[in-house]
Amino acid sequence: MLTHLIISNIVLIDKLNLNFGSGLNILTGETGAGKSILLDALSLALGARSDVGLVRHGTDSAAVTAEFDSCPANAVAILNEAGIEYDDTIILRRTLGVDGKSRAWINDVPVSIRTLKSVGDLLLEIHGQFANHALLDPTTHRTALDNFATKNIDGFARILADVNKTYNDYHSATKELQNVQDFLNKNAAEQEYLEHNIAELRALNVRPGEESELADRRADMINAEKNAAVLADAVAAFGRGGDTLDSQIFNVAHILERVRGEPNPYSEQIDALYNAAETVARVAEQIAPSEIDTDTVDSIEERLFAIRAAARKHHVSADDLPQKLSEMESQLNTITNSDDELKRLTAVVATTRKAYNAAAKLLSEKRVCAATELRTRLLAELPDLKLKDADFNVEITSREPSAAGADDVLFMIKTNPGMPFAPLHRAASGGELARLMLAMRVVLADGDASHTFVFDEVDTGISGATASAVGNRLDRLAHDSQAIVITHSAQVAGFADHHFKIEKTTNGETTVTNVREISGDERVGEIARIISGAEITPESIATARTLIKG
Repeated sequence: MLTHLIISNIVLIDKLNLNFGSGLNILTGETGAGKSILLDALSLALGARSDVGLVRHGTDSAAVTAEFDSCPANAVAILNEAGIEYDDTIILRRTLGVDGKSRAWINDVPVSIRTLKSVGDLLLEIHGQFANHALLDPTTHRTALDNFATKNIDGFARILADVNKTYNDYHSATKELQNVQDFLNKNAAEQEYLEHNIAELRALNVRPGEESELADRRADMINAEKNAAVLADAVAAFGRGGDTLDSQIFNVAHILERVRGEPNPYSEQIDALYNAAETVARVAEQIAPSEIDTDTVDSIEERLFAIRAAARKHHVSADDLPQKLSEMESQLNTITNSDDELKRLTAVVATTRKAYNAAAKLLSEKRVCAATELRTRLLAELPDLKLKDADFNVEITSREPSAAGADDVLFMIKTNPGMPFAPLHRAASGGELARLMLAMRVVLADGDASHTFVFDEVDTGISGATASAVGNRLDRLAHDSQAIVITHSAQVAGFADHHFKIEKTTNGETTVTNVREISGDERVGEIARIISGAEITPESIATARTLIKG
């Protein structure tokens, strides 16, 4: 509900602070007092296109603030997405400079004009001879009919929820099937490649850690081969001169034994030489190089190089080759078993689509029932609103399946007998359109106290009983929500819960529009002025008192 409207420097308005109440808020005033300026200012706060001509002459900028004490769920969702805190109060603010630059805020958070308008359209709806923010948009008709059906057609909400669920099931199954088909289309060409690489890795049969083991064994065997060459040289050194080294040492000792003397002066050397000869003989036997199995070295190197080549090919470490094999086997298994998976998913899609079609068909039937009920109720409202020749119909056609069903809904109207039905936004104009919107809003009213409706001169071209009928319907609409009405009709003004008077005053060369709430005798006098004009008579005062609600 709109609680406060603060306007600064908008055309004839200098500063204005209005407090609106619940129920029906009526604004009256003489022609030219500035009623349209109020609407322009309010529209600016709601995100309407800016016009630099709204800035009051002699000032640099204009500003409008609209405060609401509640917010519908869909508007709260926009606030949450924009990161704007909401605590039961929402404040829309807009400034406009003489340079044409405009800025917007919601709860003191800077926002784009687009975001301001998205939220504003959900908080307040303006109806007039040339303006409407909701029902003239055909995209809102299905939701409007569904809201009506939810309140008036048994089981409709459950059926609508069932359509939503079955559609989501169908959509999920379709998406899963498409994913599998995309996967197969992408990977079918790789099947031969996978089969070749899997066979290669299976044949290689790499164990985790095997590369390190083979590298260590290869290093050991290479060292052993090098050591064998060194030992061979050592062994050859023992045999230089034709005799082995131990024989040569033995011969030296034997020769020294022939030295005369008792005891032999070289007996110690002779014993040492004999010991050395025995030691050399033993060493020669011990360091004889063992034969290297070159076939074993070659096989180790061949496997090690094969493992490392496979790792490079698949861009993994040698220890990760078993995991890579498992992954490729899984991928190949998916491709190989694709036919079964496709059959399963195709069956799921068919089943969920069948369930959706059944639910959507039932929903369509319920919508037809709701459309009939809506037409009946709306036509009952029209005669009292001077629209007795008008007719209304709801056109329901097929459309692509969605979570809201497979129906397109379009409200159709004709205002004169013999004319064809036409879409709502093309068939009515002027006062007819405003009264038609009022009738529709009364019938479609959803009891949402957070919503505010503004009607501009909905009583144009009517009087007497028709004006009373308009006032009665505005009163009914405002009972569960809030309505703000600009009117020239005394009958409509009589239904007000809150009555505001718009006045234009001139002080020297300055003209200013003011708005204030009136009550009691002042209100009676304002309604009497509407009835009789500038000269208020006792009769008009008496009539005004009878018109005031309650």
